[in-house]
Amino acid sequence: MIVIGYSADAFGIAAVEHGIAEAALRGTSVLVINATAGEAYVDARFARSGQIHDVEERLRESGVSFELRQPVGVDAATELLDAMDADDAELLVIGIRHRSPVGKLLLGSVSQQLLLECPKPVLAVKPEHH
Repeated sequence: MIVIGYSADAFGIAAVEHGIAEAALRGTSVLVINATAGEAYVDARFARSGQIHDVEERLRESGVSFELRQPVGVDAATELLDAMDADDAELLVIGIRHRSPVGKLLLGSVSQQLLLECPKPVLAVKPEHH
């Protein structure tokens, strides 16, 4: 299984596309997780129903078996790391954005935490035009 950390932006779309490609190459399924700590109405990375519909449609078109979860009230990094603890989890795919050193210090970085703490391979991707 390929675990994909999805955010409702170009970085999340890139993660989905790369995750689909990896799943097709490996002959496995994908688990897409779009999590929020609970600020769903102000969390720009938490997908709305139309965005989720578009992701589901893309997953259906790809032909890979998939599951999509949208947990609320959870830490996104913890949710993804927990998913990677599954025996069949092979790879974590995340979108990654450039942040200044001060931005990392003040805000922390989910991507950085995942890269450092995930016990299995992590594929960090960017959209083509970023």
